[in-house]
Parts: sequence; structure tokens; C-alpha cells
Amino acid sequence: METNCNDKACTGNCDSCDGNLTVTLTLDNDEQIECAILTIFPVNGRDYIALLPLDENGENEDGEVYIYRYIKENGGPTLENIEDDEEYEAVADAFDEFLDAAEYDEIVEEEELDEED
Repeated sequence: METNCNDKACTGNCDSCDGNLTVTLTLDNDEQIECAILTIFPVNGRDYIALLPLDENGENEDGEVYIYRYIKENGGPTLENIEDDEEYEAVADAFDEFLDAAEYDEIVEEEELDEED
């Protein structure tokens, strides 16, 4: 995984990045895919990362998301496939909760802006 941060103030800590952070994944078939980092989140004592694959225009039209186990080591972050169905279900549920919370926050912000007008 190669990190491509567009934030000049980047400290290398992807957990708190507000920039346009992307990573380049190299798949098992050696295909490389540019992905935006959606979030890094904990589940049952482990960290996971949700990635949004981008097309050549920097967009994602199909809504597909990749979720991996995220491990920070001395040499940088490492991604691992989630092989266990039970673990995957727990992680997918946690990511769904993240999406629900983000959608709720967006709705609340829109309502607050409407009230100000």
C-alpha cells in the first residue's frame, strides 16, 4: 500500500488526516487501484480501514467499498484481508454504523444552516 497525501502539513498520521488522502492498492493480480481513505475504525480491539476505489477521474460511481484489517508497524501501515466471516460481519456492521452517523451529522448540519437563513 502506497500512501499519497495531498496535505502539505501531513505528519504521516493517517488516523487524523483532514486532507485528500489516497492510497494505491496493489491487488493479487498486480492491478493497481487508487482509493480514497474513508475512515480507520476500531472493532473488538483491532483497527480496520474502509477504502473507496476511484476511477481514472477520481470518482466512484458504483459505491463499492473495500474493508481491510489495518495494522500500523514500524515500516508503516499494512493491510490484511479479513478471512473470518464472523469478523467480517462485525466490521461491516461497525462501518454501517459509521455511515449512519455520518449521514445523521450531515442532515443535522443542513438543518442548522437552513435555520440560520
